[in-house]
Amino acid sequence: MTVDSRKKVQPEEDDEDVTIQCPPLLTSFAIQNLSLNTSDKMRLQVQIGTECVVVPCKPEDTVHSVARKSVEKLRRLRPKLPLADNYFEVRRTVGNSLLDPEDLVSDVLKDSDFIIVAASIEETEDAKEAKKQEEIDNARAELEKIDNRRRKVSFADSLAPMVLAPPTKLLILDGNSLLPEDLVKCEKGECAIQLSMEAEDRIRKARTFLEKIASEHRAFCVSYVPQQGTVGCSGDLCPLAHLALGLLGEGKMWSPVTGWQPADLVLRKNNLEPLELGPKEGLALINGTQMVTALGAYTLERAHNIARQADVIAALSLDVLKGTTRAYDPDIHRIRPHRGQNLSALRLRALLHSEANPSQIAESHRNCRKVQDAYTLRCVPQVHGVVHDTIEFVREIITTEMNSATDNPLVFADREEIISGGNFHGEYPAKALDYLAIAVAELAQMSERRLERLVNKELSGLPTFLTPDGGLNSGFMTVQLCAASLVSENKVLCHPSSVDSIPTSCNQEDHVSMGGFSARKALTVVEHVEAVLAMELLAACQGIEFLKPLMSTAPLHKVYTLVRSVAPPLNEDRYMKPEIDAVVEMIRENRVWDTVLPHLETLEAMEELDPDALRQFTKTPTGIVQDRSLIPISDDEDSLDGN
Repeated sequence: MTVDSRKKVQPEEDDEDVTIQCPPLLTSFAIQNLSLNTSDKMRLQVQIGTECVVVPCKPEDTVHSVARKSVEKLRRLRPKLPLADNYFEVRRTVGNSLLDPEDLVSDVLKDSDFIIVAASIEETEDAKEAKKQEEIDNARAELEKIDNRRRKVSFADSLAPMVLAPPTKLLILDGNSLLPEDLVKCEKGECAIQLSMEAEDRIRKARTFLEKIASEHRAFCVSYVPQQGTVGCSGDLCPLAHLALGLLGEGKMWSPVTGWQPADLVLRKNNLEPLELGPKEGLALINGTQMVTALGAYTLERAHNIARQADVIAALSLDVLKGTTRAYDPDIHRIRPHRGQNLSALRLRALLHSEANPSQIAESHRNCRKVQDAYTLRCVPQVHGVVHDTIEFVREIITTEMNSATDNPLVFADREEIISGGNFHGEYPAKALDYLAIAVAELAQMSERRLERLVNKELSGLPTFLTPDGGLNSGFMTVQLCAASLVSENKVLCHPSSVDSIPTSCNQEDHVSMGGFSARKALTVVEHVEAVLAMELLAACQGIEFLKPLMSTAPLHKVYTLVRSVAPPLNEDRYMKPEIDAVVEMIRENRVWDTVLPHLETLEAMEELDPDALRQFTKTPTGIVQDRSLIPISDDEDSLDGN
């Protein structure tokens, strides 16, 4: 404890307002030097939560009365602290033995003794607001430590410069509301991490330990972690050990300031100290499902983005192929009420031809004799829909896993027990991510078949391979070939790794999840699907060139314009990889979805379904935490007001 020498404490008999800010454990030496004792009174140091107060009392006072006085005094000094009128128990600080409330102070305590009062807490709305404001104030102080200048750096393995902007949001971690999208924002450097007061109360002595980890994240210090080497049981031991190694100043790390360098040098250049591990902290860093869960959360968010945009791209392809919207009739889907199927059909109806949203292309074939379309056009809601539902199923599992304790053994302080369990087993995320890969791969299978229809003159009525001069140019022929190869690779990658198990550790760990491979495969599948969807989108836009001057619907024409901003029409063969990469990046950044979202949110025709139809495009999935702790960062002094 430190005592401010600028403030003089008077040993007056009625001094009720002497307070000492102290950590949970104090020494009596500094207290004795305050000289607060008198001959006819005792003074006790009372700890309530993380606060300490000095309470004067008489020898004939009871333990109960001292506890009541301490609560009243703390409430007076800290009016925003949500303390109730009653208390549960009083204990000695040394030994933690329980005191009888009816005992006289002079019989059980000595002058300047320390006691702990466990006061009950009433979480009022004002108290919650005050706590949140205190979190924001703490967050602001942390942000002031972040360098607000843009830094231009180079990767060690590349000559291309990299510009890192300061984070734009604060992610408040409380231990139970982290979402997959939060990890993606952190991965992109959009968020700085701050521990909430609730989290700090839970971790107690580990607070400094976790704050150091958060500081290294804010400085973009990244440990070298190999992608292979985990069987997904007993935690992701090998990858997490590499992750922890950098935090300890060992191994290799990367930062914007240094590039790849020895970890101790990277930390020193960023004015950071290596972690010093306390009891249990080493195990907590390596013995959990953090690797498979983090990679799975990142994969999940990318899958969510491409699934929504697959609906948009399918709608554009259907219009170019002069398909019918009859298969998307609301009554068809209402009698098979899977949420994903109905949501996909709703989007297709919103984007395609209607009285409120006309398409000149659709009007041009109103009286054609076609009865029905191929399955990759007609059954988009049924196939895409189950992908949407799978993503939400996986989201629930990954979100639960992200907010769980998965190390071993687990310490239950309230029971004073250490129990060895099996929360480290990665079967939940492993099975979920295998399922995710299987579902998302269907998007590419559907997309590649629509791409085939676009380049096939017999199926589309468009020029062969979508080129105006098919004799000299191959057009989109090799683009479809490339898409087909990625779809076939996905078929192999979708074999679930979690059906495999191989005993390790002298057969003690005789069943493992192989979750690390599940996560890596799922991410590769998502990357392939992004590429195939980009190829379909380019082909659909190329098809529009042969239908001009006819135009698609307003929102789909905006998508066409977006693509043309990075890829001009293909009039003759050229090197197309840069254009494909640009559209892949466009999909990865969710720009296709962002282009049509204003139309989806404002379309009045959606009211024919139900009052909540408009919100179905963006509402949070059932069961996911609604109260978010992402706080905008602004130079405006009033921007972090908690609202």
